[in-house]
Amino acid sequence: MTRRTAFITGASRGIGKACALAIGAAGHRVALAARQRGKLEEVAEAIRAEGGEPFVVEIDLSESASITEAFKKTAQDFGRIDILINNAGVTKDGLAMRMKQADWETVLNTNLSGAFYAIQQVLPGMMRERWGRIVNISSVVGEMGNPGQANYVASKAGLIGLTKALAKEVGSRNITVNAVAPGFIETDMTGVLPEELKKKMIDETPLKRMGAPQDIAAAVKFLISEEAAFITGHVLDVNGGIYM
Repeated sequence: MTRRTAFITGASRGIGKACALAIGAAGHRVALAARQRGKLEEVAEAIRAEGGEPFVVEIDLSESASITEAFKKTAQDFGRIDILINNAGVTKDGLAMRMKQADWETVLNTNLSGAFYAIQQVLPGMMRERWGRIVNISSVVGEMGNPGQANYVASKAGLIGLTKALAKEVGSRNITVNAVAPGFIETDMTGVLPEELKKKMIDETPLKRMGAPQDIAAAVKFLISEEAAFITGHVLDVNGGIYM
């Protein structure tokens, strides 16, 4: 296996943390990016304990200057980035007719624009090397919709469109661009939901359980592998069957 360098946004917890641990365990170097340095250091320590090589960098995906700086620092200290996992995301839920402009813009800027600007940072190097893997973490709601989440749904559906456009644009340079669309996963983001809503979502899921962050990490790990070299522009649903 060729040892690569992966950059993961939102790597301090949940799905991002699980991806970082899985990719590190697979023998790749891992750049861990998020806003909270303390939590990133904990993930880095876990990767080091397994013999991996992590690099910690702070990033705010809602600020383009922060994105540029984070990738610049990573490249200087850690080398070229071969793999990008766009995982960071925020929610600001509310009914569309009462949604504040700031809540719309924060979610779109972080989840969609932030992912795009991150991609812009890694594409030149990937194009030169004629090898790259980009995986965007979308969501099942980006495919099927969800009331009270117009901003989040729009951002996650946008990631799917972005994935397909880029896959066609950079495929000739041996760069694959795919998306993973998680269903109902046990994370901090879903932990705050009312128990009644959790039960409803589990009842609607054919596998009758919530997914684990490791379920998503396994899909991501596959998509960045050589075994997935002929897969691009694809949305891999990891949702327990809640949407088919």
